[in-house]
Amino acid sequence: MSASDTIVAIATASGRGGIGVVRISGPDLSAYLLGLTGKTLTPRHASHVHFRAADGAALDDGIALYFPSPHSFTGEHVLELQGHGGPQVLQLVLERCIQLGARLAQPGEFSRRAFLNGKLDLAQAEAIADLIDAGSREAARSALRTLDGEFSRKVNVLRDGLIQLRMLVEATLDFPEEDIDFLERADAWGKLSGLESSLEAVLAQARQGALLREGLNVVLIGQPNVGKSSLMNQLAGYDAAIVTEYAGTTRDTLREAIQIEGIPIHLIDTAGLRETEDPVERLGIARTWAVLDKADIAVLLVDATHGIGDQEAEILRRLPQIPLLTVHNKIDLTGALAKAIPDGKEIWLSAKTGAGIELLRRRLLELAGWHSEEGGVFIARARHLAALRRAGECLARARGAGHQLEFFAEELRLAQDALSEITGEFGSDDLLGVIFSQFCIGK
Repeated sequence: MSASDTIVAIATASGRGGIGVVRISGPDLSAYLLGLTGKTLTPRHASHVHFRAADGAALDDGIALYFPSPHSFTGEHVLELQGHGGPQVLQLVLERCIQLGARLAQPGEFSRRAFLNGKLDLAQAEAIADLIDAGSREAARSALRTLDGEFSRKVNVLRDGLIQLRMLVEATLDFPEEDIDFLERADAWGKLSGLESSLEAVLAQARQGALLREGLNVVLIGQPNVGKSSLMNQLAGYDAAIVTEYAGTTRDTLREAIQIEGIPIHLIDTAGLRETEDPVERLGIARTWAVLDKADIAVLLVDATHGIGDQEAEILRRLPQIPLLTVHNKIDLTGALAKAIPDGKEIWLSAKTGAGIELLRRRLLELAGWHSEEGGVFIARARHLAALRRAGECLARARGAGHQLEFFAEELRLAQDALSEITGEFGSDDLLGVIFSQFCIGK
């Protein structure tokens, strides 16, 4: 890829639609303006035109919008052709653009150029893809906040604070006659404490955003016939799994996507865990243990008519170190009321009647660490969390360095580098390639 190339792509989703958009971006679009529309376009004004073939024949009838550099999404000259959304019509216009010298854009190349030209930082560019992929209203709103720069502003405030503290420390290194009293008078360690607190607050918000983006993998486990499939159906709101009175009905893992307060929950119903000679059921049980290795939360179902027994104890013994919620099901058979014990680790409910289901929904969010933010949350990715955690570790080591100012200054520099990776001020080409390759072609 070369920044001097003119790139083109169909920017609307594949398939038929009322409107289709072909987007062109490059350093000089004069040949495309003339060759496609046959006229000079007024910048940032919609012009009704015919899109023309090489012989002047009309390919389509639509709207052309021209955005001169630098006042465009990519920071380059951009031409958008809005025509009819038929695949063949769009293909004709696309081929005409290629005939005029453009090449097909790579995935995410428009957004990458916007980033490289300073129109967006890296977190904002990623938010474009997150906004498109949002699986709930809450996720979409959070992605829009990141696209508007809310996350980046918080990161930049932290970065600026680090720079100020680095200036103090490195000035002391450059002028040792000032000695350590200079830092104490400037309250360097107080500033460090403030940065640590602010970083933890941003990390907490970022965790919320990551939950909205990634969701939770919740695995339902237990003996056969304890009601795992019934509970899955109750949470899903329809009969997603087959339920019978016969133990061992579920032989494989079943997956269903639901939402709780806008958080995507990936429910996984599994084969009942027991000793069996049935080869098919044994394969299902093996898959149950396999999915638990990738689970965020395990929900152990217990038959409330007999409680936790030796078989449940064996399941608990083999369970990996993940958050666990024990659900006593079938209270409709015992006459007990739906309840959750104070520590929230056990719930009594009925998957058949729905009693206690709301207690379960709330507890799943609590285990995940979700809490509603009055000002809203911003979307975040795993790499953002990793960078924030790395910055926090650097600040902790800086505090541990005490009066060893060379180490203090170095850890502050590393913390600044970690934060800069989030917005793209500091990052490798390999990282950019991975990020933008996951975008849509027309973005």
